[in-house]
Amino acid sequence: MSWESTVSYYRAINEGVKRVMGGLHSAQIIMYSVDFEPVEKRQHAGDWEGAAKILAEAARKVESAGADFLLICTNTMHKVAADIENSIHIPLLHIADAIAETLKEKGVGTVGLLGTAFTMEQAFYKGRLNERYGLEVIVPNEDDRRIIHRVIYDELCMGKVLAESKTEYLRIIDQLASEGAEAVILGCTEIGMLVNQADTTVKLYDTTAIHAERAVEYAISQARIASITNVVLSVLPAAVLVLQVACYDKCPINFKVSYSGKDHRP
Repeated sequence: MSWESTVSYYRAINEGVKRVMGGLHSAQIIMYSVDFEPVEKRQHAGDWEGAAKILAEAARKVESAGADFLLICTNTMHKVAADIENSIHIPLLHIADAIAETLKEKGVGTVGLLGTAFTMEQAFYKGRLNERYGLEVIVPNEDDRRIIHRVIYDELCMGKVLAESKTEYLRIIDQLASEGAEAVILGCTEIGMLVNQADTTVKLYDTTAIHAERAVEYAISQARIASITNVVLSVLPAAVLVLQVACYDKCPINFKVSYSGKDHRP
């Protein structure tokens, strides 16, 4: 959730849009960069309600600025994903769903998980992978979990990339593979700063890259649906168009796809 990984998200999403759309296209992004210090303090104090309030307020501002859907660019803060979803009226693309769907597509059944202690130890993340997708999740032992957690907060979130920490991460990845993991999830958005696929023969799945890719896919699919809808509406009788505008007085005249509660407009 630090700005260090926000840079990676911003780059990946824009590169994805350019790859699909070509030319000088780039992503239309409304970004709210949260001050991580107060969030981190609440995490380690166990004040998840307080942390949720910070993110929920940010999410409402993103929605009010015109966003069609929301990404929480952090694995750990998906612990309060439900609170954030309940505070807005646009879809939330859950990071655990993005990674799980990719793993299932690749035929992976048993996976190692690296992340903060919160992500590795609590049920909000690995429980979702198991209960919704049938994935078996292996986490490092207690000592190694401490190493993973410390490096994330004391080094990566501070922009420090140290060779000795990389060596430790690779050792832990190998250990997870020896325990039966077919692949390893880089389940913190900063971990990709430290290790990548070129460093190991164990298959790695970077949640930052995968979440960003799913965001691009979703945005483009919704844009295409909106385009098709506009074409269809353009051949309908004028009276129907007037009724549509009357029913959805908050909807732009071009009928851009959006979501708000029980509203089921096209």
